[in-house]
Order: sequence, then structure tokens, then C-alpha cells
Amino acid sequence: MMNFIESELLRIFVGEQEKLHHRPLYELLVSEALERGMAGATVFRGLLSFGLRHKVHTSKIFELAGELPMVIEIVDITEKIEEFLPVVETLLKESGAQALVTREAVRQWTT
Repeated sequence: MMNFIESELLRIFVGEQEKLHHRPLYELLVSEALERGMAGATVFRGLLSFGLRHKVHTSKIFELAGELPMVIEIVDITEKIEEFLPVVETLLKESGAQALVTREAVRQWTT
């Protein structure tokens, strides 16, 4: 039988051109998650999106590069997500990036 533990999914949306200390913000967020021993992190690149300003961003060849979203998903138990939130907040503030951060309950499979 598969065993599941109650966990959380932290999802962070940032622009692919957002940087801090000359490094992509999404890379820094994943590096920080790894350093802190989070259970897992994955980055996805959006192909088509719009945000608060309702401007459509697409990966079509004629569109300007750099306006697509990068979605960072980090999964762990609630306590570890709570401990990681100040790190996320600091990186977002220091970079000046506009971001959307969401949390949701998930059940994580363990072996």
C-alpha cells in the first residue's frame, strides 16, 4: 500500500528575466530550497500566460524573449514550508521582482 503524508505545495511565479546578483531568481530559489533540505523543487517555463495587466505573453518566435513566467514548485511538510517563506520573501524583495506566491495542501507519497 502506498503511504502518503500531509504536505504543502509552494508555487512561486516570477518572470524569466528576474535576476538577483546576476543569477536568475528561479535558480536562486531552487538553490536555497536545496540548501535547506526541502523535499523537492521543480521549475517550469510557461508557454502562454497573462497576469495582472492582462497582457498576453507567448513563446512564439516573434515575441520578445524574457516575458514568460517561470513557475517554481516546492513540496515539503507545512513546517518546512513555513520556515522557507521568509527566504522567499527576502529574495523577492531584494530582487524587486513582481511575483505571485501560492500554497496548497497536497499528499506526498513516501516509500
